[in-house]
Amino acid sequence: MTTTPRATAVPRPPAPRDADAGQPVTPRRQKRRSGIHTPFWFLLPAVAVYAFVIVWPSLRGGVYAFTDWNGITPDWHWVGLDNFSDVLADRGARAALLNTVVLAALVTVFQNVLGLLLALGVNTMVKSRYVLRVVFFAPVVLTPLVAGYVWSYLLSPEGTVNAVLRGIGLSSLAHDWLGDPGTALYAIAAEIIWQSAGYSMVIYLAGLQAIPSEILEAATIDGAGVWRRFRSVVLPLLNGAVVINVMLCLIGSLKQFDQVLAMTDGGPGTATETISTTIYKNAFALGEFPLSIALSVVMTVLIACLAAIQYRLTLRKAS
Repeated sequence: MTTTPRATAVPRPPAPRDADAGQPVTPRRQKRRSGIHTPFWFLLPAVAVYAFVIVWPSLRGGVYAFTDWNGITPDWHWVGLDNFSDVLADRGARAALLNTVVLAALVTVFQNVLGLLLALGVNTMVKSRYVLRVVFFAPVVLTPLVAGYVWSYLLSPEGTVNAVLRGIGLSSLAHDWLGDPGTALYAIAAEIIWQSAGYSMVIYLAGLQAIPSEILEAATIDGAGVWRRFRSVVLPLLNGAVVINVMLCLIGSLKQFDQVLAMTDGGPGTATETISTTIYKNAFALGEFPLSIALSVVMTVLIACLAAIQYRLTLRKAS
C-alpha cells in the first residue's frame, strides 16, 4: 500500500505593518500610497494669477497692435497692418532691430565661450577655486543699471580705461568708447558679457561636475589627450547645459534694456538703440502707442522664432 505524501503548507511571510499605526499594510493601502495625486484644482490660483498678469495683457496687446489705440482713451479703430508697415518704414525701428540682433549674437557667443572657459578653470583642483567661483559670480548680483553706470564712468573719455592706456604708453588707443558710433554697441556688449559670464559659468560648472569621473578616466587610459577628452567626451555630455545657456543668453539679449539705457540711452544717434529702448521711448516719451505695440509684437515673434530655431538645432546636434 502506497501512501501519498501530504502537501505541507508553506508559511506565508507576515504582512508588513504600518510603522505609524501598527496596522498591517494591505494591497489596497499599498496602492493608495504608491503615488501622491495632487488635486488639479490646487493649480487654479497660480494659473489664474498667471493668466491675469501675463496671458490677458499679452493677448490684449496683440489685438491693439492692429488698432489706432492711443493708450489713454477707450476709443480705438481697426487699422489692419498699418502699424507694422510703419515699423518697417521707420528708420529708427529698423536700426533698433539690427542693433538688437547684432547685440544678441555677440553676447550669446562670447558669454557662453567665456562662461565655459571659466567653468573649466574653476573645475580643476586649484586651491583657490572656491574663491575664484565667488569672484567670477559676483558681478551677477549687481543691478544691471548700477553696473551700466559704473561702466559708463570707466569708459568715459577721462575714465579709468583711457587713464590706464595713457599710463602704459598706449595713448593712441584712448578713445571715447561710448561716444563713437563705431564702438558704442561693442562696449555695451562687453559690459553685458562681463556681468553675465558668471551666470553661464555656474550652469556649465554644474554640468561638468555631473560627468562621471570613470568616463574621463577611461578616456585617459585609452590615450585621449586633453583636447580629445573635451571634444569627444565633455562637450557632448554638456549638451543640456549648452542648450539652457544659449537659450537664456539669446532671450535676455534680445530684450536688452537696462544697460543700454544706463550707458548710452540709445545714442549716439541710433547707434545703440534696441527694440526695448525704442518701445519705451515711442510709448512714454513720444506717445506713439500703436507703433510701440506693433514693435512689441515684432520683438515677441522674433524671440520666439530664434529661440525655437536654436532649440531645434541644438537638439538635432545632440541626437
